Amino acid sequence: MSARHTLSVAPKGRKLALCVGAAFLLVSAASAQEDRVFIVPQPPDITSENYILMDSLSGKVLAGRGEHAHVEPASITKLMTSYIAYKALRSGQISADDPVEVSEKAWHTGGSRMFIEPGRPVTVEQLISGIVIQSGNDASVALAEFIAGSEEAFAQIMNIEAKRLGMTNTNFVNSSGWPHPEQYMSAADIATLTRAIIREFPTHYKTYSERQYTYNDITQHNRNTLLRRDPGIDGVKTGYTESAGYCMVASGTRNGMRLIAVVLKTENDKRRTEESLAMLNFGFRFYATKLLHRKHEPLDQVRVWGSRDKFTSFGLDRDLYVTLPKGGESRLKVERKLLEDLKAPLVAGSKIGELSAHYDDRFSYKASLVTLDDTPQGNWMRRFTDAVVRMF
Repeated sequence: MSARHTLSVAPKGRKLALCVGAAFLLVSAASAQEDRVFIVPQPPDITSENYILMDSLSGKVLAGRGEHAHVEPASITKLMTSYIAYKALRSGQISADDPVEVSEKAWHTGGSRMFIEPGRPVTVEQLISGIVIQSGNDASVALAEFIAGSEEAFAQIMNIEAKRLGMTNTNFVNSSGWPHPEQYMSAADIATLTRAIIREFPTHYKTYSERQYTYNDITQHNRNTLLRRDPGIDGVKTGYTESAGYCMVASGTRNGMRLIAVVLKTENDKRRTEESLAMLNFGFRFYATKLLHRKHEPLDQVRVWGSRDKFTSFGLDRDLYVTLPKGGESRLKVERKLLEDLKAPLVAGSKIGELSAHYDDRFSYKASLVTLDDTPQGNWMRRFTDAVVRMF
């Protein structure tokens, strides 16, 4: 089985030294500024047949194997359950202190439990902690029923959100991850969902770093043992069933760079922990992420025919982060392509082109160029003059 790996490209006029059979390339730099050797090894040789390593800011996949295959996700399913709860809190549909009635179905749910009981008060906030920290199946069912009326209706919402996020290899049947032949996710989809949680709900995400939680006088520890091994790791979720094996999605930061590692179907807890940490260490050691341009940062001006002010400023429609092999920043090539013959009026946010950044065929990034301000038409004289100029 071959893993995806990264190759650095030698600049024109330099020789590429390839060590046949070895796991790395030696690349000579093209100038005194780049006069050093970069070593970019293959990803660690791990046992998981379904894994992915992704940069959270840029979305760049740095390594992967079988990352699009349908795999039983076990309790990693609960990431979507909590994501929907966070959206409901943000919209005001529910409140953190809302009391939740525990149904008989939720109470009798098997597997890992928070130990909620019918007739015993429990709030939305407590249920979310029970889901995130204790991986409570009973809490997942109770919260799903509270938000959607039934777990079946909640699963429909889960699938709608998955589709919206671009999770094309995912299907949900329940909120807890209880084994079902029609419930599956892919490692890539799990990374996409994790990235959305981190980006959209940074305050709620902090709960994933909590090491223990107590409810009903029962204290349970977070099953993510990486939280106690590496201070830079602050999440995210583990999962296990006999059919799914031991699974983990882990995330952490070093030097302003955040990575997400998903490792599925390993043989034991130690294996999933060691392989997740190995993937994160690999990414942090050999890659770097930088902010190329901020959203709506003025980059330049462009001529707009028939406009009041002749020119309008433009920038990117989003923050553009790039992830590259360490030391490769100076060789990043950035290009702009603007639409020709722009005419007023234009509203702020109108797409007028595209910015692309390339390191090699694998490291490429794109973002839309948009107008930063409304560009109204000029008076009749301006429009007439511009029309004549355009003719010639």
